[in-house]
Parts: sequence; structure tokens; C-alpha cells
Amino acid sequence: MADQSSNSHRKIIHIDMDAFYASVEQRDFPEYRGKPLVVGGLPEGRGGVVATASYEARKFGVRSAMSSKKALQLCPHALFVRPRFNVYREVSQHIREIFSRYTDLIEPLSFDEAYLDVTQDKQNIGSAIEIAKLIKQAIKDELQLTASAGVSINKFVAKIASDINKPDGLKFIGPSSIETFMEQLPVDKFFGVGKVTAQKMKNMGLHTGADLKRLEEGELVKHFGKVGRFYYQIVRGIDNREVQPHRETKSMGAEDTFAYDLTTLEEMEAELDKIALIVHNRLLKYELKGRTVTLKVKYHDFKQITRNQSFTSPINDLETISNTAKQLMAATGVDDVKVRLLGISLSNFGELTVKQRDDKELGPGDQLELEL
Repeated sequence: MADQSSNSHRKIIHIDMDAFYASVEQRDFPEYRGKPLVVGGLPEGRGGVVATASYEARKFGVRSAMSSKKALQLCPHALFVRPRFNVYREVSQHIREIFSRYTDLIEPLSFDEAYLDVTQDKQNIGSAIEIAKLIKQAIKDELQLTASAGVSINKFVAKIASDINKPDGLKFIGPSSIETFMEQLPVDKFFGVGKVTAQKMKNMGLHTGADLKRLEEGELVKHFGKVGRFYYQIVRGIDNREVQPHRETKSMGAEDTFAYDLTTLEEMEAELDKIALIVHNRLLKYELKGRTVTLKVKYHDFKQITRNQSFTSPINDLETISNTAKQLMAATGVDDVKVRLLGISLSNFGELTVKQRDDKELGPGDQLELEL
């Protein structure tokens, strides 16, 4: 494998709870067990968005960020319940306490997933695989929930590994097998590669990690921008990012580039609902609230604008984020426009500094900074 001396001895675990919100609901309410359950907005009226779905509902194609109306079409007998975030937060804190029995190097990604660096574990167990087993068993015994774990020498591979044997899975990918594993991995399974990028890769004849590996770093940067450098590294099994238990976050957001241009306000609002859910979940992951909501719009001619609204009190609730973004969108004027990208972000997490800011027009190279 390519030289990775800086982390060749690291032991990284990625823990991902299985259908977390839905599993908590099925645990607490026996009448939901064994049935297709959708947690999120209800399908009545204008409908909402799916936060997560039980494995019984996933068999019908129901996925997170899908509209609740679409979920109902796919699974007419599904049960819909609103999320209970206060309960999920309490469960998440218990899970975090289980993690802390083995290491203080914990990087939460959300209520339901985290990276752990157990290179030096508190109990001197020495084996990351054994620690992952103990954590999974503790979660099962103490919370009656299941988790999947991926174990490797870096964050990227550990995260992919945790998804392989879900639910209740455990997958170890050791140093000697990482490059072969990455070469065989389909490009749409690469964490950080969305649908649009995956399709672009396939159109270029890039279907697997082995295909990506044939391109020089400069070629990847040319086709995919700065993230091309990341692709070049990870396809060779190189990821030197450390587990970061503490980090300062200045903004949190998400964006999506569409396969076709949006031309109606209804289409734009539907996509903003989906993006707002992703932003909302990311805010909950880091227990953040922000005072400024920013909308980003990129048109078919690559012109970009941003619009923002600030609040006197910090917010992170889905309804406010979604409604604010949609109001900002409507105010831009949507007659005879073609939109190829939309983004939402929250910022101003610190002390309140309300000030009017002129809307700025961005260049084609500007984008919201998202974590990979």
C-alpha cells in the first residue's frame, strides 16, 4: 500500500446506529415493531420529509430526505410518526458515555454516528475489533438498540466498512487489504461522492476505484476541483485526517446540484425541503444553533447569488430553516429562471452580532464549504 506512515498504527472505529430514530420508536412502542415505520413529516397536506425509515420500510425503497408523499406511494401501509428529538438526544448522550469508557478521542458526526480513535484505549485492551464488539454489546444490553461498526487505520475506510454488514454489523479492513478494497469499490459508494458527481464519473468511464486510480492527481483536480486531490488520496487508502473531539464550526450547510434545471417554485421548494432536513440533521449532530440562514442559488448560466436572514435568537428547527429558505427563494424572483444548484447554510453560532449585509454575487468558483 502507498506510504501512510503517519497513521499506519492508528486504530479507528466508526460506529453507526442502525435506523436510529426508527429503532428508538420501535423500541419504545411495541406496536411499531416489525412494521414499516417512517419518522419525519406527515404526508398529509403539503407533506414533509423523511428523516429516517425502519428497515421494513426501506425494503420498499423509502429513504431519508425523500418526501413523505413519495414514501407513502412506495409503501401505502407505512406508519408515519413525528420525530422526538429530545429522546434521541438522551439516547445519544448515553451512547457517547459508552464510547468514553474506552477513549476520549471521540468525533461525533450526528446523534447516531461517531469516529473513535482507540490507538491508546483507556482499558488497555489493545484490539480495536474487540473494543468495537464491546461497544456494540453495551449498546444492545443498555439501550436495546443495535449499531454497526467499521474498523480500520483511517476514518474514510472505517466509515465505509461500517455500512457493509448492516444492520448489527462489524467489518474490519486491515492495512494490507485497503488498496484492493478501494479499487473494487463502486464510485457511488465513496463517501463524499453524490449522485451528480457519481454520474459525471460514470460518463467519463470511471465506475470503480481502480478506474479513478488510473487518473493523475492533476486530471482529477481538473475534472472535479479541489476535491480531486482527496479522491486521489483515498483511492490509494491514504487519509491522514485525525479524529477531532473538539472543533470550531463557523457555518453548517448543504447544497445539491440537480440532474436537470429547476424552473418552477414548486420544484425549488421541494428541493429546499430536502436540503433543509440535511442541514437540520447536521446541526443536531453538533448540537448547534445559528442566527443566520443563508440561501445559495446557482443558475443555469453559472451565475450565483446568496440571500440571508438573521434572527435575534438562535434556531435549528427544521420548520424555520425550511420556511426561511423558501421565503428567500421566492423573493429572488423565479419567473423565467433555470436553477441548477441550491444550498442552505446556518452561521452566526457565537455571540449575537446582528448587522445588515448586502447580498453578494458569487463567482463560479465559490461554494459552501462542506465536510467530507
